[in-house]
Amino acid sequence: MNRRRTWLIMVAFVAFLLFLGFGFDTLYLGQAGGVVPIGSLMALAVGSGSALVSYYTGDRAVLFSTHAEPIADVMSSANEDDKLKLRQLDNVVDEMAIAAGLPRPAVYVVPDPDPNAFATGRGPGHASIAVTRGLLNALNREELQGVIAHEMSHIRNLDVRVMTIVAALVGGVALLADWARRGMYWGGGSRRRNGDREGGAGVASIIFFVVWMIAIILAPLIAQALAMLVSRKREYLADASGAELTRNPMGLASALEKIDAAVAPTQAIGRGSAHLCIADPLGRQVNLKEDGFWTNLFASHPPMAARIAALKEMAFQG
Repeated sequence: MNRRRTWLIMVAFVAFLLFLGFGFDTLYLGQAGGVVPIGSLMALAVGSGSALVSYYTGDRAVLFSTHAEPIADVMSSANEDDKLKLRQLDNVVDEMAIAAGLPRPAVYVVPDPDPNAFATGRGPGHASIAVTRGLLNALNREELQGVIAHEMSHIRNLDVRVMTIVAALVGGVALLADWARRGMYWGGGSRRRNGDREGGAGVASIIFFVVWMIAIILAPLIAQALAMLVSRKREYLADASGAELTRNPMGLASALEKIDAAVAPTQAIGRGSAHLCIADPLGRQVNLKEDGFWTNLFASHPPMAARIAALKEMAFQG
């Protein structure tokens, strides 16, 4: 069901991009852009180009932005206690890759004291898992196994690919909406509307213009809401899949309790990568609710209490 919903949302993204482009053709160029629908083609080009660039380079950009370091580099300069934790992480990643039947992903460490983790990449064979220093210090082996299984599930379920493309489409929608608003500021839209009135295009063209203007104004919010909806649904799926890999739901539940108890936000991870993390790195209050207008618009994760409760029910401790 989550996979079907995700594909529907991505189709909605593309349709929204085409609607913005079609509106530009109709209101600025007339006759839906004439022979060549410039706006529609531009909308498709921007959306497709953003998705392709993010698909092939998005994981490197995320790792660079969080200052993540390859585990081998971190281990070369670590003390004996830290080396033990890093070897444990390396072993756990190997175990969960075997359990999931996937190629072993690259492993990175983010130099941040707050416990958190994320996965990124194009999918199996082209993926990375990053954990913070705080996570390695806070969790025991069983809990770490639960977190790595959760992130491995994001790779197995192709969540990393979906969220990378969705993030690119959000950026494409925001860019096109900004171009359209600038065009209205220059007056092209008003000239077109005047021409329609003089030519007797009627009420239909006025209604379409009003709807298009509303879409332009609300485009960034609509796109963000769609992206956050995908992210929230896929966190539940990754929790369930992670419990399937470890056969130990309480390991992940205990890890989530420790992560939730951490007070400070994960400063190394910014807003652009927040939806990839196992817990909201920004510590926003909007993620404490399951539903609601603002939650649906801005929450990147489901409530931690609901996720923990679901895992405990799997272990017959709910």
